Amino acid sequence: MSPDLTVLPSLILGVPIPDPFVVVAFALLIAGVVFSVVPLLPGPVLSVGGVLVYRWATGDPGPLALTVLLAVGVAAVLVDWLGGAAAAKGSGVSTRVSLLAGVAGLAGTVVAGPVGLLVGVAGTVFLASYAREREAAAGIRTAAYATAGVLGTVVVQTLLTGSILLAVVVIALL
Repeated sequence: MSPDLTVLPSLILGVPIPDPFVVVAFALLIAGVVFSVVPLLPGPVLSVGGVLVYRWATGDPGPLALTVLLAVGVAAVLVDWLGGAAAAKGSGVSTRVSLLAGVAGLAGTVVAGPVGLLVGVAGTVFLASYAREREAAAGIRTAAYATAGVLGTVVVQTLLTGSILLAVVVIALL
């Protein structure tokens, strides 16, 4: 016995079917927030993509709001790309060590996700500091500062991408 397919239109009658591009836009916006916390993909870039897809699909937001949202997105991208190295540099290590810490953090992320990021940065900064000063306490302190800075950049990225998502939700509801 085959199912009665004439019932299907009456089941969805009256239920609006969302524009697939709007669904993609919100998926990108949500992914932007998620990947700001879980650094496997560039979360802020996904958020900017979500804003652009939403604009393309709906014509909203207007030019001023679009400019502000894109500026917030660019700020989040800069925090994403430069924040970890700046945090390592701010902990007192050389530019070379902060770049090595960034590479080690990226490699750690690929291998072990967010924990790998933190271990890669902290381990690199600790080893470099210990090699320079031959004092474990100084190495631990420097690594802790660098790690706190990396965690701070994650918080800032999440707040920025979350604000972009919230703004587009409000725009969509208006």
